[in-house]
This record gives sequence, C-alpha cells and structure tokens, in this order.
Amino acid sequence: MGRFALVVRLAAVATLVAACSSSGSTPATTAAPSAAPASAAPSSSAAGSKAPVTAAPGSLLVFAASSLTAAYKDIGTAYTAKTGTPITFSFDSSATLEAQIEQGAPADVFASADTTNPDKLVKANLAAGAPVNFAGNVLTIIVPGTGTPAVTQPQDLARSGVKVIAAGDSVPITKYANQLVANLAKQSGYPADFAANYSANIASKEDNVKGIVTKIELGEGDGGIVYVTDAKASTKVKTVAVPDDANVPATYAAVGVKASKMSSQAQDFLNFVTSADGQAILAKYGFLPPK
Repeated sequence: MGRFALVVRLAAVATLVAACSSSGSTPATTAAPSAAPASAAPSSSAAGSKAPVTAAPGSLLVFAASSLTAAYKDIGTAYTAKTGTPITFSFDSSATLEAQIEQGAPADVFASADTTNPDKLVKANLAAGAPVNFAGNVLTIIVPGTGTPAVTQPQDLARSGVKVIAAGDSVPITKYANQLVANLAKQSGYPADFAANYSANIASKEDNVKGIVTKIELGEGDGGIVYVTDAKASTKVKTVAVPDDANVPATYAAVGVKASKMSSQAQDFLNFVTSADGQAILAKYGFLPPK
C-alpha cells in the first residue's frame, strides 16, 4: 500500500470514530421532578413509575387522591391564607400515593378516595393516629360531550362494540365501579352476563380517575364510571345517571403520616378540612358530608 493511500485510510478511520462518539449513544439528562405547588396540575402516572413529589422546607406536603384536585387546591389556598403555612400537593391515585408513602416518600398528610388505603398505613405503623372520614361521593357514567353518544343508559356499557374507559385494578374508583356494575347486574332489565360483558368492553385502564375523564373528553372512549364530582368539574363530558338504589357511596378518609417533621401543621390541616370552612369548599365541588 502506498504512503498516500495509507494516510487516506487512517483519516477515514478517524472520521468514523469521531462520528460514533458524537452519536446518540450517551443518555440525555433527565430533569429531576420538581415540587407541585397548590396551583400545579395533577400528576398522572402508574404506581412506581415516577419519583414522589418533594416539598420545600416549611411547606406542608399533602398527598391527595386525584378526584380531590380542584377542591383541595381551594382548601390549600384558604388554609395558607389562614395559617401562613404553604402547601405542596401531589395528586394521583390513592393506591399510588399510599405505595409511595410505604416506600418512604416524605409526605405529611395522606387524603384518600377510600378508607382502605389509609387503613393500610395504620396497619403498617406509618400513620399518626386514626384516619378521619372527611367527605363522601357517589358515582355516575360520563360520555363525550359532543357527537351522538354510544351510551345513553347504563345497560349500554355492556353492549357489543362499546369502548369503556376504566382505571387500574388498585385504584379506588375501580372498586366502586365494579360494585356498581354488580349492583346493576341484579336489577330488572339487565342481562345475566352484564358484568362479564362490561369487563370485556374495557378498552384501557388509566392511572387514576382523572385519566378516565381525559380520555372521554377526547372521545377516545364511549363511556366510563367516575365520581359525580369529576363529572361536574368537566365541561367536555355529559353524564348518564345510574339508579339511586344501585349507586355506590364512596367515603374519603385522611390521615397524618407518622414520619412527618410537621406533625402539628399536618393535624391543623386535617382539622381545617373537617371544619365548617373546609366542608363548605368540598360541598362547592359536589362532595357529600362524611359518614
């Protein structure tokens, strides 16, 4: 090989190496999750798929069910105005938030859309006292707000070809929805295979109840079972009522987290939620008194 040819070949190899080293083989830097203040949008992700929210020093960190988003933001604003204590919220499925606390997430208060998840913290010796029931809710069916709905009565949720949007198996709304479906299946005019056909029609399982609402708003499903308060909060869905005698009451409970470094403020916040002022805010968003 001539000297000139050798120089050319070496230059080509050097160019190839440089190109490889500048390719996308180095992972991109991912920003760390930031704290979600009271004005932040609710988080929406599967359990364990994101790092828990953290709060700045002096800010009370409240983990709350996604269905509480609007009401709790107002409660947080009122509580801060009264006490001067800032609040950071993390909104997600109650099951996701409970799991994060069990895994060591530094929450101060946990507000759940059921009583089961707060009870789990009590049994795990992670709660500062007994849970407090602070609100109630009931269920409804939502359909897209535009176009001709495929679901006009509860029976349609089990009709062939209907796309039902639901939530993950551990999400409280799923437990309530399954009970509603079981209750409907016992009613006159419902086929014996209503519950099985409803389950077969489930097209997706979202991370939380807000995910159900979003997909129905976008027309990506024909119907879904949600809390009345979530339906009320959306201007892009319509509702299909369910029989009162089949509806399922939901009880919301909250508890302080034992590892909190702001236990006094956490208890103050719980007291505010159950006070006349806190209950008035919850009622404004359609929540029922606790039972």
